[in-house]
Order: sequence, then C-alpha cells, then structure tokens
Amino acid sequence: QVQLVESGGGLVQAGGSLRLSCTASGSIFSINRMAWYRQAPGTQRELVATITRGGSTNYADSVKGRFTISRDNAINTVYLQMNSLKPEDTAVYYCNADDPPGRYWGPGTQVTVSS
Repeated sequence: QVQLVESGGGLVQAGGSLRLSCTASGSIFSINRMAWYRQAPGTQRELVATITRGGSTNYADSVKGRFTISRDNAINTVYLQMNSLKPEDTAVYYCNADDPPGRYWGPGTQVTVSS
C-alpha cells in the first residue's frame, strides 16, 4: 500500500508563496495520476491540481496561473508551488495517489494565508 506524507505548509501573508511536498513511501513511477486536494473547515474536499505520469497537468480555475504541480519520480515526490496566495487558499492540503483499484491519501498539511 502506498503511504503519502505532506510537508511545507505554514502561515504566510497574502501575496506570498509556499511550496508543498508530498513524499511516497514507495515508488510512484507506475502511478498515473497524482493530485493535490484541499479542504477548508465546513467545506467539502476540492481538487486543486493533477499531474499524470506523462506530465500532463490540470488546475482548478481558482488557482490557475498561481499554482504549479510537478513530480519527481526518482525521489517519489510531488510538489505544489503556490504563488500569489490569497486568504481563500487557507485549507488543509492533501496529497492523493490514484492507483486503481485504490486511492491513497496523506494526512494533510495546513496552509494559512493572512490578509
């Protein structure tokens, strides 16, 4: 079973940047889709960005132009570079691995953006 751990969250002022990392216990080389989700208190978890094994990416409209997802299969790590952060980006950010028939989640890392 794939185990995921996120890191890099913290407190930042609006307009600032953070880089989140997601490290897998095992290889992600054969996992087609890796993704970042986020969830604010009282809301449903929402998809932020995805990246395939071939490097194809997709982003939620709310983060396009500000966030960049990337992956380094050699070190089993997925990144989320977050620039021009807004208070509405405040949430717990979760890493996800789509490995049919299973889907795996990390425990999350808190991102707080002050106004």
